[in-house]
Order: sequence, then C-alpha cells, then structure tokens
Amino acid sequence: MDAGSGRHDPERVPCAARRTPLGYNARPSQHPKNPVKFQLRALIEQGIANLRSQGTLPADLAAPDFVVERPKDRSHGDFATNAAMTLAKPARSNPRAIAQALIDALPANDDIASVEIAGPGFLNFRLSAAAWQRQLRSVHDQGAAYGRNASGAGRTAGVEYVSANPTGPLHVGHGRAAAIGDCIARVLDANGWNVKREFYYNDAGVQIENLAKSTQARAKGLKPGDDGWSDDWYRGDYIADVAQAYLDGVSVEVDAQTVTGAGDADDFDAIRRFAVAYLRREQNLDLAAFGVSFDTYFLESSLYRDAKVEETVRELIAHGHTYEEGGALWLRTTAFGDDKDRVMRKSDGTYTYFVPDVAYHLSKWQRGYQRAITELGADHHGSLMRVKAGLQALDVGIPQGWPEYVLHQMVTVMRGGEEVKLGKRAGGYITLRDLIEETGRDAVRWFLIARKPDSQLVFDIDLARSQSLDNPVYYVQLSHARIGGLLRQLEERGLSFDLQSGLSQPLDLDGETSASRATRDLLTDLARWPEIVSAAGNDLEPHLIAIHLVELAQAFQSYYNDHQFLVDDADTRNARLALALATRQVLKNGLSLLGVHAPEKM
Repeated sequence: MDAGSGRHDPERVPCAARRTPLGYNARPSQHPKNPVKFQLRALIEQGIANLRSQGTLPADLAAPDFVVERPKDRSHGDFATNAAMTLAKPARSNPRAIAQALIDALPANDDIASVEIAGPGFLNFRLSAAAWQRQLRSVHDQGAAYGRNASGAGRTAGVEYVSANPTGPLHVGHGRAAAIGDCIARVLDANGWNVKREFYYNDAGVQIENLAKSTQARAKGLKPGDDGWSDDWYRGDYIADVAQAYLDGVSVEVDAQTVTGAGDADDFDAIRRFAVAYLRREQNLDLAAFGVSFDTYFLESSLYRDAKVEETVRELIAHGHTYEEGGALWLRTTAFGDDKDRVMRKSDGTYTYFVPDVAYHLSKWQRGYQRAITELGADHHGSLMRVKAGLQALDVGIPQGWPEYVLHQMVTVMRGGEEVKLGKRAGGYITLRDLIEETGRDAVRWFLIARKPDSQLVFDIDLARSQSLDNPVYYVQLSHARIGGLLRQLEERGLSFDLQSGLSQPLDLDGETSASRATRDLLTDLARWPEIVSAAGNDLEPHLIAIHLVELAQAFQSYYNDHQFLVDDADTRNARLALALATRQVLKNGLSLLGVHAPEKM
C-alpha cells in the first residue's frame, strides 16, 4: 500500500508547541535507515499510547502494524502513515476521527511543521525548515560516512561472485556477475558488515580436461576444423596463445606460486597445470582492470584433496538422509522441499556436481559467515534447492534460507542497433576486456549494475560511449563535475564561500514556486540516501544506488536551473553552495558504492 496515494481534501493541523527535535538522545544504532523516519514512528507510537491512557483506545490494544513512508507524490508531504486506519476497527471508530484524535495526542515536536488528514484517514507529515537544515548539516558533518550505518556490525558476510571456470577469458555475463557481486559487497560494507569477497574456482572436472586437451592439440599444431579436433574442445584464439606460452617456457605467477611452461607437448599433466594457471592469471588481470578484487580464492580441487567431499557425504549418510538405489547413492532432498530426490554418487563412483557445492558452502558456515551470498547466472537455478537441502540435511545448525542466492539474467550487447555476437579473442562470445576497451570501465560497471539482476539487460555500446544526457553514468558524473566547476568559478571571480554561514541561512522552502519545489525535492533526495543504502544492503539490490543517483542528479539539475549560485549576496551564495556541495558529497558516496569514478572535471 502507498500511504501517500489517493490523497484529497487535506486538513492541515499546525504543531504549535515546540520541544526537542526528532532524533534527540537517540542512539545511532537505533535508526540505521533514517533518524527522522525512525523518530517519527516513535512519535506516533507515543501518540497511540496517549490515546490508550486517555481511554480513546482500549487499554489492552496491541500496537498496530502501521507504516511510515515517503509519499510517491511529494505534494502530499514529507512522510505519511496509515496508523489511524489500522486503529479504526479495534477502536470501533471512524478512521478520520481517529486520525484527528491521534494528531491531538502527538507530542509536540520542533521538526514537524504540520500534519494533514487526507483521504480515508491517512496522516501526512511536513517537516519544518529547521529539520531540513539539520538534515543538510548532517550531510556535511558526516561527509564520506553519510549514508553508512552499523546494522551489520559484529557480523560477517561472505559474498561469492564471478566464480568462472579457468577455461577462457571472462565474458560479458561474468562481467555482470562481477559488477553485481562487487557492488553487493560494497553496500554490505556500507551497512557495517565485515565483508569477505570470495572467488570459487571450478578447477576440477571435465571442462578442465577439455581445456588441457585443447591446449595440447594446439601445441601439436592442430587447430579447430582439422581432423582430430573434438567438438568438445575450446576454439578461441586464446588457446593458441596458451599453447605457445607453454612451448616457449613462459612463467606464470598466480596465488604466490609460479608455474612454468615445460615445453613438452606430450606432458598432459604439465599442460593442464600451466593452462589453468595461465587463464587464472588472465582472469585476474581482467578483474583488476574492472576494479574487482577478492579476499579468498577457493579451489574446488581442494575439496577433493582435503577429503572434504567424502567427509560431507559420510555426514549425510550418518544423519540418515541418504539411500542407495540402482547402484547410486541418493540424497532425500524431498524432505527439505525439493521436487524429487537427487543422486549424489553415481553408479560409477563419481559425484554429481551439487555435492562439492554442499561441501563448499559448509566450509563457509564453518568459517563464520552469518550471511552467505552467492551471485550466479540464472542457468544455475536448478541446483540451488538441492544445495540448500544438503546443508539442512547435515544438521549443523545452518538456518533455512542460508545461503542467499542472487541470480542474474543474460546480457545482450548492441552496436548500431544490431546485436554483437562475436568477440575478438574468445571466438564465440564478447569478452569483458573487449567491452572495457571499447566503452571504458565506468560505463561498463554502471550499465551492468543499473538494472535489477533478474531482468534481462541490453548493453548499448553506442549509448555507453556517448557524452550526452541520455547516458545515465555520464549524466551523474557530469552533475558531480559541474558542482566542482562552481567552486572553480567562485575562485576565478574572487568571491568567498563560508560553509558554516551557508548552513545557518534559511532555505528556499516557502510557497509553491518552482524554485521552492526544486529545493524541497533536492533536500528530500539527499535525506533519502541513508534509506537507499540500507535497502540496497538488506535486499541485496545495488541497482537501487544507480537509480537514486540518477534521481538525485535530475533533482540537482532542476535546482540548478531555478537558482543562480554565484550571486553578489553572500548569504544567498553561501546557502545555495552549501546545498550544492551536499549534493556533490552524496553523488560521490554513491558512485563509490558502484565502483565508478567521481570526476572533478569533464
């Protein structure tokens, strides 16, 4: 429900008495999203308590489940609540009558300018100029910390993403995973979590064997299309580069270990080790160019080397959640919500692919990850339930719903109105490196994160490269740079700027002029920033950051169009520049959460 919709016939009730401001004496940990919103809820709860004590409401009436939110239509006020409507039925009264009674029972507060009754009984709150000035000052006082909170303090979150097989260059889908995962880690960090970034290498199995066979064939002079070349082998030109480096005795360093090409085209094991190391290094270089790094690189092969897969299977058997049928070992996943039981160990003695995933996620639990997030392509959806079932079957205290999965849909790359299907290096797909080289890191990161992960994404190369206001990353960066330009012009004109004076000047909030609306809209978007950061972390939706930055840039552009900044009157100049610099700070804070630069000039 939108408590700000369907408003009509508002009745404005001034808050005449003046006491302490919202947020007074409140501990920061109590209101990680927005102190005003938090304290407004407390104010309403106190009003409800007053109605109980007055006998207007039953003394034993439980606290209603009401919402406090920002109306979608900003003309309806700064905050709205349905509290009176939730009270009407148990009070056996008209919602609008209860709304009026609740207004009368609210403790007076300096930050509330007025309360309106609207529609069937909604309450719309308008903040005072003093409250807005305090909000503006908090942006400047907190600076880079504005929007951050400590809701995750003392807890560890592991974020696994990309996790590409070391069999070739990273493609655009890997790039989307990298952008989403990296930004999830950034917003969790902004919410106070101790974040561990993790890359899981599938360095065991058939795909690695095919990589080694492909490299060996190239080392022996074969190429795709020749007799003896298997359809299962990798065809990209990069395989020829790996084979030549192996023959030339090139040394590759990865994870503080050096692997040197032996030069012997018949030494299959040496070729496999070298090819994996070579491509792991290439992927690391791609990710570094993309501004993505990891704390832990976890090898699937270590699960077998350290007997963790076998240990996990023994535990599942010991807890009675397995059975044998047709020569295979099955996990009774239907007991944990799956649509059918799953084979764990095939009749030939090999494990199905979800079994090492169970062992791997068990290691995350054992490493103390209270929250574990795994970012994957949507094609992995089928295995998620069986992994969760395996973890529940271990009976080690893992909560239901752990780990959390974020799945992304495919990316379609367009240029000149046509789909681009083939890349230069991979021979079958566009690599992340191709895209970065063509459009730049900032544009790639922005475009790959700007939409909800489960939505299909069209990456328009022409738009990403354009220096126009239609390009959202350019528009946001330009807004940041434009504010810096104001300061340079200030110096060129020999004008002064006093921030503290600016923060004490009255804001342009009176009336319903376009200028006052632009001021209020800009202040609202600045005030919403902590809520956006909190929602992005709680819901694992970093695209909310990009959406809000565009809205903030648009709000600033409207304010910029309606106000002159470098005016002769010092008080006016200081006040407007103080608001502009607060906007620049929030834009910078937001761009940092996306891993995108905040340029001073463009």
